[in-house]
Amino acid sequence: MGSESGNPILGIILLALALLTYFLPSIVAGYRKHRNTTAIFVLNLLGGWTGVIWLGALVWSLLEERK
Repeated sequence: MGSESGNPILGIILLALALLTYFLPSIVAGYRKHRNTTAIFVLNLLGGWTGVIWLGALVWSLLEERK
């Protein structure tokens, strides 16, 4: 019986997609040049795993800034 390690390329692709999804609020904020991009990134980094905070960070990154 041999050990099956799976396809390492598939693992790398799935990891990249997971990271891209996790940091989507930060990516959106950076792309839109949001005034609070750093705060959104920190919130996303530290609390994004909860899901609720991730959604809040995503909404915050999509909100229009008042001038």
